[in-house]
Amino acid sequence: MDGFTLRNLALAVALSTSMGTAFAATSNDFVDNAAKGGIAEVETSKLALEKSSSADIKAFANMMITDHTKANTQLEALAKKNDIEVPDTTTFVKQAKEKILEMRDESFDAAYANNQVKAHEETIELFKKEAGTVTDDKVKGATELKAFAQEMLPALEKHLDMAKKLQAAHPSK
Repeated sequence: MDGFTLRNLALAVALSTSMGTAFAATSNDFVDNAAKGGIAEVETSKLALEKSSSADIKAFANMMITDHTKANTQLEALAKKNDIEVPDTTTFVKQAKEKILEMRDESFDAAYANNQVKAHEETIELFKKEAGTVTDDKVKGATELKAFAQEMLPALEKHLDMAKKLQAAHPSK
């Protein structure tokens, strides 16, 4: 089975999430970053279903696809309701897939588990920042986006705990 290096998998996710060292503070930036991150979660998890032979990896990947697809749909509906532009998902899916197809190396399961820990740590930081913002009534949808971030945090933290267990079960070689 061909796998992927953690470095290359992280690069693909970083490309599709565009989360640099600093997270943006505005609600529109939150929508962009949350949507991109959600798309990356779904795409890397679809790949895990194809490439992994481990039952625990596949179960986690299925949960990521279900949970992040639901969250992505909620976020998109919230954004549209408040006239906030949602990133074009087609472009991000295409970019993520192109980068993923370029990668080859030894252990997909370890790379996927490591990536899930890192991605969820970054996502939790993004959502905590949005959940803790002082809402600006002049920014359309700010209160709803803050509530969305607060609502999603417990599930994201659960995902991180589960990803850390996968990481321990599938160590890098």
